[in-house]
Amino acid sequence: MAFDIDMIKKVYANMTTRVDAAREVVGRPLTLTEKILYNHLWEGKAQQAYSRGVDYVDFAPDRVACQDATAQMALLQFMHAGKKTVAVPTTVHCDHLILAKVGAEKDLAVAKQQSSEVFDFLSSVSNKYGIGFWKPGSGIIHQIVLENYAFPGGMMIGTDSHTVNAGGLGMLAIGVGGADAVDVMSGMSWELKFPKLIGVKLTGKLSGWTAPKDVILKVADILTVKGGTGAIVEYFGEGATNMSCTGKGTICNMGAEIGATTSTFGYDDSMRRYLSATGRQDVVDAADEVASYLTGDPEVYANPEQYFDQVIEINLSELEPHINGPFTPDRGTPVSQMKVEAATNEWPLKVEWGLIGSCTNSSYEDMARAASIVNQAVEHGITPKAEFGINPGSEQIRYTIERDGIIATFEKMGTKVFTNACGPCIGQWDRAGADKGEKNTIVHSFNRNFSKRADGNPNTHAFVTSPEMVAALAIAGRLDFNPLTDTLLNDKGEEVMLTAPYGDELPKRGFDVDDNGFQAPAADGSSVKIAVSETSDRLQLLAPFDAWDGKNITGAKLLIKAFGKCTTDHISMAGPWLRFRGHLDNISNNMLIGAVNAFTQNTNSVKNQLTGTYDAVPAVARAYKAAGIPSIVVGDHNYGEGSSREHAAMEPRFLGVKAVLVKSFARIHETNLKKQGLLGLTFADEADYDKIQEDDTISIIDLVDFAPGKPLTLEFAHADGSKDLILANHTYNAGQIGWYVAGSALNLIAAEA
Repeated sequence: MAFDIDMIKKVYANMTTRVDAAREVVGRPLTLTEKILYNHLWEGKAQQAYSRGVDYVDFAPDRVACQDATAQMALLQFMHAGKKTVAVPTTVHCDHLILAKVGAEKDLAVAKQQSSEVFDFLSSVSNKYGIGFWKPGSGIIHQIVLENYAFPGGMMIGTDSHTVNAGGLGMLAIGVGGADAVDVMSGMSWELKFPKLIGVKLTGKLSGWTAPKDVILKVADILTVKGGTGAIVEYFGEGATNMSCTGKGTICNMGAEIGATTSTFGYDDSMRRYLSATGRQDVVDAADEVASYLTGDPEVYANPEQYFDQVIEINLSELEPHINGPFTPDRGTPVSQMKVEAATNEWPLKVEWGLIGSCTNSSYEDMARAASIVNQAVEHGITPKAEFGINPGSEQIRYTIERDGIIATFEKMGTKVFTNACGPCIGQWDRAGADKGEKNTIVHSFNRNFSKRADGNPNTHAFVTSPEMVAALAIAGRLDFNPLTDTLLNDKGEEVMLTAPYGDELPKRGFDVDDNGFQAPAADGSSVKIAVSETSDRLQLLAPFDAWDGKNITGAKLLIKAFGKCTTDHISMAGPWLRFRGHLDNISNNMLIGAVNAFTQNTNSVKNQLTGTYDAVPAVARAYKAAGIPSIVVGDHNYGEGSSREHAAMEPRFLGVKAVLVKSFARIHETNLKKQGLLGLTFADEADYDKIQEDDTISIIDLVDFAPGKPLTLEFAHADGSKDLILANHTYNAGQIGWYVAGSALNLIAAEA
């Protein structure tokens, strides 16, 4: 059984009593978000969360999901927790370590051979600790979760920022670092700062070329990449109920791109249809008994301004298809404006590649709608101008669309069908010619389009749009093609206009699959052996980080002052570096190599104050560490935006960085720093960022008085003998200070085992 119906029924039984109690305490109607949060409060912690603006709150998630790249480090940490089995249902999904190059069959075979050591490790650890294991080729974690595990009203955490995809089935699904996952897998509570609430009212109905993807592209344009930080987004209105479940998943998935903690929708008929189609009628029956608890109270949606901190309204009937980018997912351009925008900004107009898939848009409906555009081109004799590739979301999706002729339609245009895996979305793409660094344009239905992310080329202009728009733009071969108004020439010289896409929400003949790739864990894993070679360059057993010595930090060197956008891709790149995700020493060689040095505007080149020369960031950090000298990193706004990868926190910790001082943090990264025993600090006065000089020596002069709500004072001693005292704020509560004192949160878990 893919889901635990008894666990789900227990969640619903608790919901009726806990939500009623919460409503009585707060004395007002509740949003869906509040209902799920209140139902999942850690026992004994209910009262602390009944008012907005409280500090960190302890929750009890229902399950955990990990993808292979982050699962390695998460499970290496869990091995130190001293537990015999996981305390909540947990799964591991092998979707990141498969390079897209030739096509599904060959690429998967190569990945299994090259990463066999890692896959074997994950399989054996899962088997030992009662974890469900999804083999390479089975599919992308978030699509599999939606198909098998997500349920309305549930709460889950996952070691990937796009865990939020499960909000399409009415969950609160939240991306976290591996240390957070270890907490929950170990049977402990999970801590989250009680969020703000953003309500998005959807009116009207999608039609024509407009897709669910355009909703979140519009929201990203409105809120920007940091506008949702510290908030949960709740969608409602007739436009929401008129949308497919997988369309809702797409919207929630890309909520990670606005910094939102998560996003969700209320339980409705589209969820009933999807649950039933994926073999979960038992969940429908259970959910129907508590249906009113699985959506916001009617009064909330009738007067949203009274219950949400911010309300956005979007009329789907008026919404245009959007094309967001380049280099950031929040730069939105309606298709009708692209001709002007592209010309004004001198974006390369020729589209080289169109890519469909990733966890964001790889459902049956996505593939069917895109295929309907491809089919039109084939029937009208239109030759595609760009190369085309797809990544089905799961083996169940791939098997079904092959059965229904959708793959055959794609292949008529020479489409490369890649493995059921992340592929180009996360830089796992061996794109021919990318190493030349030529300026070019690609369009994709992924979620992120940061510089270098897809193919490693900083000059690739990547634009995010819906699968059907990807198909149209790839066929036309031009970024400024508007399928609503423009025509294409066929092989007879005739002008042809593409008609609006169409695709079934769910397969008429139902889903089908031969082997979905799932491995159930052993009933008793106590005898399972986990071997990690001491000479391996892929896996390395972890040694605990040192506890704090109780003293102020003195004589630290500035490692880098990062300028502008510094995402987790900049701090710990993916792509070819994914192979080292289970080896902390080796992967630390990519630490901050993508960050821009504020003093030189170069990447991976910082001044070594011991020698006066410039060297790679990891090399300078290792030099300071070898000399027993601590170092400090300084950054700009929204530092750590993007992936949940905790490697971006573990690498600095491993290489001797003691503190990260920035203008503002992305939520997950700040938590990851805390979990790993680092100081995550923000400027009390952002203008102080400009006072920091390249040769600075830094001391935190009042760390011995580290306490909740008490700012810390940093002394920056400059090369000319002058000094600046800079005040830094922090959000550490007493428990989190305990992590710092112990050296990491994991050290505390191990000590209590």
